Amino acid sequence: MSTADIRSVLRGGGDRFIYLSSALAALNGLLFGFDTGIISGAFLYINDTFAMSPLVEGIVMSGAMAGAAAGAALGGRLADTLGRKRLILLGAAVFFVGSLTMAVAPTVPVLVAGRLIDGVAIGFASIVGPLYISEIAPPRIRGSLTSLNQLMVTVGILVSYFVNFAFADAGAWRWMLGTGMIPAVVLAIGMLKMPESPRWLFEHGREDEAAAVLQRTRQGDIDEELAEIEETVEKQSDTGIRELLKPWLRPALVVGLGLAVFQQITGINAVMYYAPTVLESTGFGDVTSILATVGIGAINVAATVVAIALIDRVGRRRLLLTGIGGMIATLVALGAVFYLPGFGDMQGVLATGSLMLFVAFFAIGLGPVFWLLISEIYPLAVRGGAMGLVTVANWGANLLVSLTFPMLTANAGKPQTFWLFGVFSLAALLFSYRYVPETKGRSLEAIESELRENIGTTETAD
Repeated sequence: MSTADIRSVLRGGGDRFIYLSSALAALNGLLFGFDTGIISGAFLYINDTFAMSPLVEGIVMSGAMAGAAAGAALGGRLADTLGRKRLILLGAAVFFVGSLTMAVAPTVPVLVAGRLIDGVAIGFASIVGPLYISEIAPPRIRGSLTSLNQLMVTVGILVSYFVNFAFADAGAWRWMLGTGMIPAVVLAIGMLKMPESPRWLFEHGREDEAAAVLQRTRQGDIDEELAEIEETVEKQSDTGIRELLKPWLRPALVVGLGLAVFQQITGINAVMYYAPTVLESTGFGDVTSILATVGIGAINVAATVVAIALIDRVGRRRLLLTGIGGMIATLVALGAVFYLPGFGDMQGVLATGSLMLFVAFFAIGLGPVFWLLISEIYPLAVRGGAMGLVTVANWGANLLVSLTFPMLTANAGKPQTFWLFGVFSLAALLFSYRYVPETKGRSLEAIESELRENIGTTETAD
């Protein structure tokens, strides 16, 4: 699309404008993914500059997760008070500062501070990206557009692997980490011309602006959707985050928190953070291990593209259950690889193939479906806060896995560690089959109405 075309889209509306605004907001996911992947390669060389104990290594690696948990805790409330667009701009600025701090860090404490700052921005991004897109997108393509955020997470990981590979021979970890300033600038500049979420505008008494945004992003009459938004705002004008503890919203809270924890304890980020280290243990060298992660990142992107193409056609539940089932099988196989005798690089090749399949199944299920569902199942008045609470749980579980993975592999062994992730994946499959609803093709207001009706039916039956 040329510069003239982009200007035309910004002045106009319709699907092209929706795709552009969603793609720009999805760059939040790119920041998220870039940080996840860049540290895995940089970590192989940071020890050449700073002498670190295993404990300090764990603190450096998990610093971003601690920051992300804090950012998610703050981000939910900030999304509801400042607005979705302003929080995106704030997150981009914070990510820029964090990347710069890590690149110039003269000591380990400053490096950890940079990781924490980057983490806060990631916490913001992991909430506000899918939230903004889900509220601006029409129901017929909401699943695909919201999943763009997860696609950009995978693209960010892949880009970071290429950056790692580009600087691997020189061991230039500062350049690896500092490159994160570039996507932060692109996100901030791109979002300046984008509108605020129409639902947030309506909730804050700016009905005319909300209607104008809907008119630009919808085909045909918007009166019905405006009426639905108005009805839900009126119902929830006096509600807050405590509403999540009420009986009618407990099912949504259970689903969000359950998927948040399962997405992490099934091992995805242990793979993303430590893949080069795991592959190096099979006999691959540093550069070969990093190159192998490029292949893993490419599979991650390709599988996410498949998920986006299917998610509004086959539904959330079917993709989720299929993906988790595949994760169980590949984790069993991955654990078994380490019992095979090493024939040259064969063990490394089989480990890489198993990791690729595991990541592919995650990318069509737990990866995109979790972030999409938590942007759909919560009422407007508490949506930002609810996503913040659930995302804190997600990052808390991420922190736990990233801290304990080296200790688990050292004490229990790699096969047993990956099989433990397989047991958690089986629990995730049973949980998803029992509790996760289907939200395909329904407006956010209709999903909320069903939650209210279901609790009313249950109370009548009691």
